Amino acid sequence: MRPGLTLYFVRHGETDWNAERRYQGQTDIHLNERGRAQSRRNGEALRAFLPHIASADFVASPLGRTRETMEILRGTLGLKPVDYRLDHRLIELSYGSWEGQLQSNLPNSDPQGLADRFKDPFRWRPVGGESYADLLKRTIDWAETLERDTVVASHGGVSRCLRAHVLGLDPETIPALESPQDRVLVLTAGTMTWV
Repeated sequence: MRPGLTLYFVRHGETDWNAERRYQGQTDIHLNERGRAQSRRNGEALRAFLPHIASADFVASPLGRTRETMEILRGTLGLKPVDYRLDHRLIELSYGSWEGQLQSNLPNSDPQGLADRFKDPFRWRPVGGESYADLLKRTIDWAETLERDTVVASHGGVSRCLRAHVLGLDPETIPALESPQDRVLVLTAGTMTWV
């Protein structure tokens, strides 16, 4: 990401699968009512950056939960809800065979995968899925194309990878970084703030 640019990152609001602690990955699950309220709250937080933010680039992952989050944000800001673009590189990492599974079921359904993930959470890949190392590469590819301040609606994994890239964190720390759905992450070269 170019020096001097600001990235306003919003993780999509809660879905029923988030609430159940069920792996979503690239499965297209929509927001629940709490998720819509979180998106409105984040839109209100972004109001502090008006009028400057109105001229920023707005981009979202193509999944329904991120598109709905973006449209709620823009509506809350008084902007045309559908005036943003999509970028496939911002889609969540694929959990492959884990998608749709409850976290609590994994010790029975995939004990070896769970053990392997524990050993190397940054490089581990579920069957048919991606690792955080894979996600970091495509997230960096996207971040390096930014030409102006950007508001992004995306996913928890993407948020973690962007922070590691922009802040120069050890990539091994990525899987453990927090990724709340009710706060906006403001990133500039070397600094971050939650609002």
